[in-house]
Amino acid sequence: MSDQLEDRFDIRVYHSDQLPEQELSQVHQLFGNIYWDANHDYLDKSLRTLNHVSTARKDGTFVGFALGDCLQTTLPGMPDLQTVTLGGIGCIAPEYRRQRLFGHLEQLATGASGVRKEGTRALSCGRMAHPASFQSMSQNPSVVPKYKVPTTKWQREIGLRIAELYQVNLDPETFVVQGDGTPIGYPNIKIDVPDSSWRIFENVDRDKGDSLLGIAWSPDSPAEW
Repeated sequence: MSDQLEDRFDIRVYHSDQLPEQELSQVHQLFGNIYWDANHDYLDKSLRTLNHVSTARKDGTFVGFALGDCLQTTLPGMPDLQTVTLGGIGCIAPEYRRQRLFGHLEQLATGASGVRKEGTRALSCGRMAHPASFQSMSQNPSVVPKYKVPTTKWQREIGLRIAELYQVNLDPETFVVQGDGTPIGYPNIKIDVPDSSWRIFENVDRDKGDSLLGIAWSPDSPAEW
């Protein structure tokens, strides 16, 4: 599938601080098209925080981007350096959705550092504004948070460490990333998920720019997770 996408789209990966001005403008334009009330300051901060961005064009037209990063860092309660992937915001033009393009771009952005080695354990992280973006991660048995499942002290400590990497403030009890009082934006898409999928977001106030931090291990989780 990735080879097919590479054949169909002009896909490129940049270090965020080396993103050409024209590409940066296109990233902002697509963000503004996909989100109404789009917070472009939030996007700029994400570009400063996450080291890589992947982009896609189709026949010269800019159709998608994704931000991400991957690093080795210390995590509470673990003796060795751990591999952590930080997923970031991404947008795909409506006519190219449901073609696995976003997942491919996100994988390229988080893999661009070359830190993660195949088969090694990693903690995948992301900030979710709605259930559609949390759907895939929520299927992982190790995911935190889960609805009505209390987090452990260890999980809360790791959540706070991940918040440091994202440079955000986290409520460790709910895993809600606290916004700055301004909405990130509201995606102009139909969020087609069961009503039950919204329950984990009950403490997320999108009008204040809140989101939900999700974390999950792969291919397996540490003992006693």
